[in-house]
Amino acid sequence: MIDFNNKEKTKKLLAEKAELFKTIAHPVRLCILAMLIREEQSNVTDIQCCLDVPQPTVSQHLAKLKSAGILAAERNGTEIIYKIKDEGVRKLIIQILEG
Repeated sequence: MIDFNNKEKTKKLLAEKAELFKTIAHPVRLCILAMLIREEQSNVTDIQCCLDVPQPTVSQHLAKLKSAGILAAERNGTEIIYKIKDEGVRKLIIQILEG
């Protein structure tokens, strides 16, 4: 819970949460997250086919999600497999999409 008595800590926490919302608040990124919730893990090619957007676009969105600590990426031979790393984001997306 937020401690409103500690203004600096509160401002920092709210800024971090706002950045998280900015990161996930894009239709392509929401779709990527929804797909990864359903499939557990996937590669860029499968994600691109699901979204019907160019592969470089998917890669850019995956990079943003990964750099925000939301996704984990694991190399499997020549492909990279993505999965959701942040369980809080997983729960949030499920609530948003089912609400």
